[in-house]
Amino acid sequence: MYKIYKKRSLNPTVTEMQIVSPLVANKAKPGQFIILRVDEDGERIPLTVAGVDKVNGTVKIIFQIVGATTEKLNRLNEGDFIQDFVGPLGVPTHTDGVKKVCIVGGGVGCAIAMPVAEEFHRLGAEVTSIIGFRNKDLLILEDEFKACSDKLVVMTDDGSYARHGNVTVPLKEMLEAGEKFDLIITIGPLIMMKFVTLTAKPFGVPVTVSMNPIMIDGTGMCGCCRLTLNRDGDRITKFACVDGPDFNGYEVDFDEAMSRGRMYFDFERKAHEQTCNLFKQAEA
Repeated sequence: MYKIYKKRSLNPTVTEMQIVSPLVANKAKPGQFIILRVDEDGERIPLTVAGVDKVNGTVKIIFQIVGATTEKLNRLNEGDFIQDFVGPLGVPTHTDGVKKVCIVGGGVGCAIAMPVAEEFHRLGAEVTSIIGFRNKDLLILEDEFKACSDKLVVMTDDGSYARHGNVTVPLKEMLEAGEKFDLIITIGPLIMMKFVTLTAKPFGVPVTVSMNPIMIDGTGMCGCCRLTLNRDGDRITKFACVDGPDFNGYEVDFDEAMSRGRMYFDFERKAHEQTCNLFKQAEA
């Protein structure tokens, strides 16, 4: 059992928790993830490590309340326990030799992008961060990005806060103005990562994307997290849990990944509604 050390709401649908897990805290690096179960009968869900505190032995996770499991998890409070917390899993984000990096995050994907930006900042790289949200109410982690970025641009789709537009707008402006990045790392919705990659392609800047599809076992045996890479004319199957979650954005078949990602949307929504109804009946 793993204790919830701290909990806070980042916006109406996104929650941050710190889980007591000294072994994971001691080993985890930016870009890696854990798999947890809320209770003995719960499903396994992957969540990216959003930070660690080795002194307190805690691991930070940030999750969006979208399905039954995240609804159950969000109902727990500081001092409560979850059943399983396994990790770190996946390959850490590559940082060697990168002196100037652009981090592009979208929505709850900023929770994954933020520790990556912090790591590059710690290593002495020049960090430009671009973060985007649908509106002001969904904004998260702005102060954290300010603290680790040499330059920060905040975008909202509806213009309710900071700049109006999506994250590709300032990225394109910077590249057209002659900014030279060693690497662009983009983390967020698949459609956003696809267009960040397309924006960067004419300028020849390497792009790393973080693929976080459906996962079950986290060891590559179930095959649920498979994705297709187009490499030198060949189509190659990789598994996000063991080969990633970071991949070369120019190789990823985003259209296939988006098609697979929509397969369980209705199921997740229905499961979330059923779980909420159960809690309401129990509280009545």
